[in-house]
Amino acid sequence: MDKAKAHLLQNYKQQPIVLERGLGSRVWDAEGREYLDLISGIATCGLGHCHPEVLVAVKAQLEKLWHVSNVFFSEPQIELASRLTAAAGLERAFFCNSGGEANEALLKLARKVQKDRGNPDRYEVITFDNSFHGRTLATVTATGQPKYHKGFEPLPAGFTHVPYGDLEAVRKAVGPHTAAILVEPIQGEGGVRQAPPGFLKALRALCDEKGLLLLVDEIQTGMGRTGKVFAFQHEGILPDAISLAKALGNGLPIGAMLCTEEAGKSLVPGTHGSTFGGNLVAAAAANVVVRKVTEPQMLRDVAQKGEYFLSRLRELQGRLPTVIKDARGMGLLVGVELFQDAAPFIAKCRELGMLVNAAGEKTIRFAPAYTVANDDLDHGVRILERALKS
Repeated sequence: MDKAKAHLLQNYKQQPIVLERGLGSRVWDAEGREYLDLISGIATCGLGHCHPEVLVAVKAQLEKLWHVSNVFFSEPQIELASRLTAAAGLERAFFCNSGGEANEALLKLARKVQKDRGNPDRYEVITFDNSFHGRTLATVTATGQPKYHKGFEPLPAGFTHVPYGDLEAVRKAVGPHTAAILVEPIQGEGGVRQAPPGFLKALRALCDEKGLLLLVDEIQTGMGRTGKVFAFQHEGILPDAISLAKALGNGLPIGAMLCTEEAGKSLVPGTHGSTFGGNLVAAAAANVVVRKVTEPQMLRDVAQKGEYFLSRLRELQGRLPTVIKDARGMGLLVGVELFQDAAPFIAKCRELGMLVNAAGEKTIRFAPAYTVANDDLDHGVRILERALKS
């Protein structure tokens, strides 16, 4: 940690442990101490650490070929595109390395589609207060949290933020320059806040009415996290395009944008690209992930475990009503909002052997592996109770 302070850019508030190995829902630090990991790399290791099937696939690919760039075809990437588009009901896939890049692709797609439709003045994107879409200059501007904007002004033009879940505010914000609406089904970084029932369906109807693209940020909610492969599927809609990352590679860096055939026609050769996007090793891991999270039993397990975990947390809220303000979430993306700052309680959870992190200043976020056992969830609730009572 001293070496890290001397050499790493000090842009993270890192918890003071050095993690060395993991298996399933457990990780161990450099001193050999074991932790129950209920954040899984911030909703990333959905199948758990060092999942055996992912490990086999990655090792096999490492022994054959690592990287060829997108100048050539590669079988793992083509297979992944086929699996993802089938699961989403969309037709085209673009691969990149991160969620920020996936959202950049969404933003470029929206502008290019509108220009190709003969609407060169339509370039603005409506996003939402408390949203989070990435760290690039465009995606941080799309993010509806001013704290992430500070120090990077002037920000790029073309973004309007409105209250999350307020359909009338969205309708009023639509103007002659509006190209698209970008929305998270659940605001992960914004405090694990879920859109009101019917909100995404209403946005789909509004976009159809006004000739806009509906873009859905599935970076935290996608790949089985909510009990469906993609969270937009709870509303029975089809977006024009979605972004993916995090759990897609189970810890290996890969992102994706999926879109309709019509929208995809706008990104012709030369309009967008990525050197490492769809890297063979990451794609090999992602193929295992997609195969696993499209299994009906896996999705049922996530939904059932999520309901069980949330019920236990709400029981805890009943025992500590002056400490816990709310317990909410869907599937295995859950937030516990406190009446005070969450940071000291997160530190106490770590001291007691459990890893979680914050989503906003007062919300403790849980995003365990889909393979987590109910006994581990019970153990996590007991640790949280001890931490909150401390």
